[in-house]
Amino acid sequence: MEKIHPLAGQALTLMVAGQRLLARWLSGWLAGPRHFRLRPAAGRTRGDVPGWVLITLMSAVLVAGLLAIAGPALAKMFNEAMDQVHP
Repeated sequence: MEKIHPLAGQALTLMVAGQRLLARWLSGWLAGPRHFRLRPAAGRTRGDVPGWVLITLMSAVLVAGLLAIAGPALAKMFNEAMDQVHP
């Protein structure tokens, strides 16, 4: 059986909680205005800002979680590779 990093459970819990909080916040923010425009505002385009914010934050949470879980193994692999390099 493979040994699991002691912080893996906490990192996973934090990732799930962060994603739920972000989803709840975004759903409330997007549902805020009750009227919608059928045409874009003249002179300004925002694009899909909430979508990009969601993607960026979820990617950051995913990278942080993976680093917390796989960080020691990646550091060990890097150190072993550097030890094999001869000057």
